[in-house]
Amino acid sequence: MNHMPQWYPEGQVSSSEAAVSVTDLTVAAPDGRLLLEGGSLEVRPGRVTALTGPSGCGKTTLLRAVAGVLPPGARRTDGNVEVLGQDVLSLGASELRALRRHRLAYLGQDPGSGLNPRMKVRRLCAEVAVDRGSEALGALLAEVQLPTDNGFMARRVRELSGGQQRRVALARALARHPAVLLLDEPTAGLDPALRDEIAELLRHLAVNHRLAVALSCHDADLVARLADDVVDLARGAAAPPPAPRAIGRPLPQGGPTLEVSGLHASFVQRGRRIPVLHDIGLTLAAGSSTGIVGASGSGKTTLVRAVVGLHRPSGGTVTLDGVRLNPTAHGRTREQRRRLQLVPQDPLGTLNPSRTVGATIGRPLRLHRRADRGQSPGRVLELLEQVGLPAHFADRYPHELSGGQRQRASIARALAADPDVLVCDEVTSALDDKTAAAIMDLLEDLRERRGLALVLISHDLRLIASRTDALLVLSGGHAVESGPTPRLFTSPSHPATASLVTGAVQPT
Repeated sequence: MNHMPQWYPEGQVSSSEAAVSVTDLTVAAPDGRLLLEGGSLEVRPGRVTALTGPSGCGKTTLLRAVAGVLPPGARRTDGNVEVLGQDVLSLGASELRALRRHRLAYLGQDPGSGLNPRMKVRRLCAEVAVDRGSEALGALLAEVQLPTDNGFMARRVRELSGGQQRRVALARALARHPAVLLLDEPTAGLDPALRDEIAELLRHLAVNHRLAVALSCHDADLVARLADDVVDLARGAAAPPPAPRAIGRPLPQGGPTLEVSGLHASFVQRGRRIPVLHDIGLTLAAGSSTGIVGASGSGKTTLVRAVVGLHRPSGGTVTLDGVRLNPTAHGRTREQRRRLQLVPQDPLGTLNPSRTVGATIGRPLRLHRRADRGQSPGRVLELLEQVGLPAHFADRYPHELSGGQRQRASIARALAADPDVLVCDEVTSALDDKTAAAIMDLLEDLRERRGLALVLISHDLRLIASRTDALLVLSGGHAVESGPTPRLFTSPSHPATASLVTGAVQPT
């Protein structure tokens, strides 16, 4: 890893001072609800501080308060927030902009939503960089383990995987040479090797460049290895982790519900077609659960977007119960769209910011005739309860939810269509262990009761091992290995599979 130590001059903040000091902070929503109660935090130069606790406990609110940007309409009702000696919640707009431009960087939980889709990677990094030269921009991308060639720099956001979008956002944060770095779930959705690389980078920035680093994280193992200090925002006792489950299950018997054959996909860049998927095949039976794994950028998200009709394939077919589907969702019937639902990695992509959660969930209920107007409100509350959200969340807007809560609302929206095939792209990456287990139990119950076919993309190999019947391994846009999950975990035949699963899960 090329860390470029000259980027961050020594002594930005005195080691004897706290760069961030939060004391007994309470933040209330416009309607009086408490988003955070009595939160405290201290972050010192050269140290990494981790915020932990279940989804919805206030981790994101606390980080946003340190960055001086509370949720719309929210207000501080008690406590103090000082960053580099300044009360950020009392700063004027120009002073706050100057602080965030030069000394403080905040990386949110949905980094792709903060990247201008019209800009290419080169411009995304250059617009905020202290040094905009080609060599410096290349070194910046290398720092976060991204390609430095002109082809990658010419890509737009839609041509990047979720993991690549997250790393571009991190590169933008580092490009400002900040003294304080705030990150909300920075490794969610990354494969284990890349997660460890990012963790190594954060430790390097803290230790060698004296940055004050604060992050929220649900990954207990990562917190134990990365953090110098841990602040638990949970109210009450922490729930024990779920008991380990056996690897895999018997493959369901029955005919295929969904078949993908010879699928190819590409992006068009400067008039040239850049292949990203090569001859992919996949078969799903009713009631089955298939995992798709691979390193970040291997083509997982592009594959499932092509299957559901959001990315037009350049070759191959997708059939549902033997009926060939149109390459795009727009060309499919309403019933075909209902039967095949996607829960994307970025929940903001499916939650309309101008609609309440209840309205967002209620729309597919009525659109696909799963409930009439009189039945819809009650069914919305049932779906919220199923994904572990209180009934009053029906009246909230997406910006009033934490990242994990938005993810659960996105799952409820997909389930409202009563699909036959549900494709889940990193749906548990922003959830604590207890909530993630509850969501997976719900999906497994739907598999057993009504034959739901489930596709799981995840870098959590423990989840894939325990919750899927079959496995598809992608590497460089190719399907390098597929078969029953237990066999691929215990006897992988391809090096890419072996590198992913070796030591990840012990068979039980």
